[in-house]
Amino acid sequence: MDMAAIPTQRESEPRARETKGRTTLPGSPLAPGSARALVRAVLAEAPGVSARLVDDAMAVVSELVTNAVVHAGTDVEIDWRLEETGAFVVEVGDRHPSRAPRDALGAEAPYDTPEYGRGLRLVTTLAESWGVTYRAGAKTVWARLPPGGVEDPDTPVPDAALEVAEDLAPQPHRVDGDREWLGRGALSFLAEASDLLAGQLDENLVTALTGQLIVPRLADWCAVWLEDEATVRGGAGMGPDRVWHASESGIEELRCALEKEPPCPRDGLRSGPEPYPWPGHALGPQGSDGTALAFRLIAGGRPVGTLVIGRCGLLGFPDEVTGLVEDLSRRVALAIGAARQYARQATISAVLQRGLLPGAVAEIPGVSSALVYEPCDKGGPSGDFYDLFPAGDGRWCFAVGDVQGKGPEAAVVIGLARPWLRLLAREGYRVADVLDRLNQLLLDDATEAADAAARALVAVGGRPVTPGDGPQTRFLSLLYGELTPYEGGGVRCTLASAGHPLPLVLGPDGTVRTAARPQTLLGVVEDETYTSETLDLRPGDSLLCVTDGVTERRSGPRQFDDGDGLARALSGCAGLSAELIAERIRRLVHDFGGGLPEDDLALLVLQAE
Repeated sequence: MDMAAIPTQRESEPRARETKGRTTLPGSPLAPGSARALVRAVLAEAPGVSARLVDDAMAVVSELVTNAVVHAGTDVEIDWRLEETGAFVVEVGDRHPSRAPRDALGAEAPYDTPEYGRGLRLVTTLAESWGVTYRAGAKTVWARLPPGGVEDPDTPVPDAALEVAEDLAPQPHRVDGDREWLGRGALSFLAEASDLLAGQLDENLVTALTGQLIVPRLADWCAVWLEDEATVRGGAGMGPDRVWHASESGIEELRCALEKEPPCPRDGLRSGPEPYPWPGHALGPQGSDGTALAFRLIAGGRPVGTLVIGRCGLLGFPDEVTGLVEDLSRRVALAIGAARQYARQATISAVLQRGLLPGAVAEIPGVSSALVYEPCDKGGPSGDFYDLFPAGDGRWCFAVGDVQGKGPEAAVVIGLARPWLRLLAREGYRVADVLDRLNQLLLDDATEAADAAARALVAVGGRPVTPGDGPQTRFLSLLYGELTPYEGGGVRCTLASAGHPLPLVLGPDGTVRTAARPQTLLGVVEDETYTSETLDLRPGDSLLCVTDGVTERRSGPRQFDDGDGLARALSGCAGLSAELIAERIRRLVHDFGGGLPEDDLALLVLQAE
């Protein structure tokens, strides 16, 4: 984006230095968290950046991205840079132009401007200058922060990482201090509350944090009713999912009263506030009078619940409190929506994963086996897979594979490969022939998908697909083999590796040798001819098969298999059972990186008896 074309409020923008970046994020409730993580990583590596500037930058990036996601719902593009002066500039663009936001430096913004809320007021407070640029079909909001961050002692700056919600609102509200706190402290509160809520992927935790954020700072009590597509909640007799009260002893009686008065939102998707009947009889003598408001929680154009807040001794909430709670309720709704989306995806992925992997591995006479399988992404189908199955005629077959990519695309490839491996093996095809046919199957399937996409584009008036525009060829690395146990002990093993880490054989004396030669990935070269190799596994020999999650496990610039690291690790496993070999390699791989693996990990050990 051309900053020279952007009118600033205070000064022209100086030239940028090397530290800069650009990224595109999907317009989801998780986008603000992803943006903060990206920018924080850049600033952490930049020399001379103050902690104050980092904190300010995190708050501004969070609010600009939240503004784009909440009000546009489209993908957002983020540009950031450090200038020669040390100032930080960030731009967030979306593809949905709308009217310019109000300047909160002037008169106090009235409550009835819910479209923009306090997010851009926070940017105004923290930034040295900011503005909005409109282009054809796009809107960009940018902000410039001074090198040392905001130095105004009257302006609170968001603290570092928030650990618990009570830290945001530790003190009960005071009527005399409401306006002063809401004028300044509320900005930090909203920024850090957004950060806290955006990091949760469980809707029950989101609702629990909501109560801790609101009570007692903003209200004496609050409650949340949740709705979903399958069950219509909020009807007569349906109680709230969560209830909070400044006094724990009053929670149960308040819950009973709220069960009799579930909120009845008006038609449409207005977020609120709406008046709510005051449950004075449940709050004791001191709570006989008060006011309560209901806020509809809406995410992705659908209601997900209702938030009700109450405060004793007032005829009505101050506009500042009402506006702040409505802003907070939007973030609560987004967090609930994200948590539900994550839960749905996790359920779908778990079902897919169960269908893509064997329910149990076969037991082979004269062979003990051990398996380690650890997908790194619990929320999506893994790209690694394995199989060990009987093929008839005294033969057993095994496979360890790795699909390029993850998620649904990987699931499609595994869904093709594993059944075809079993079918071809049971039809009597030998190892090399199985790889030849599977290679052609992947190529044919990708070609059909590309042709279908081209026809669909032409049918709707789009331009014809040129080479490179359509779906990419599906690549698969695979180690596939066939085992035939001998009657007197030992196993005859025929195997082939197609673009896969080569298997290793460990002898009882600790010697390690490679058991195959490298060949081309499956799904790459038309009419590729594969070859297999045969070896005997004597009693005590162990065959180790792994995916690149083992060999390419990183520790800084080094990989686990650098300098034959895997072979050295395996040589130290002499005399161990298959289970202990698998566990030792798994532990060494984990320890090597010092953190959780960043790739799927699968390994199979076959030991002749």
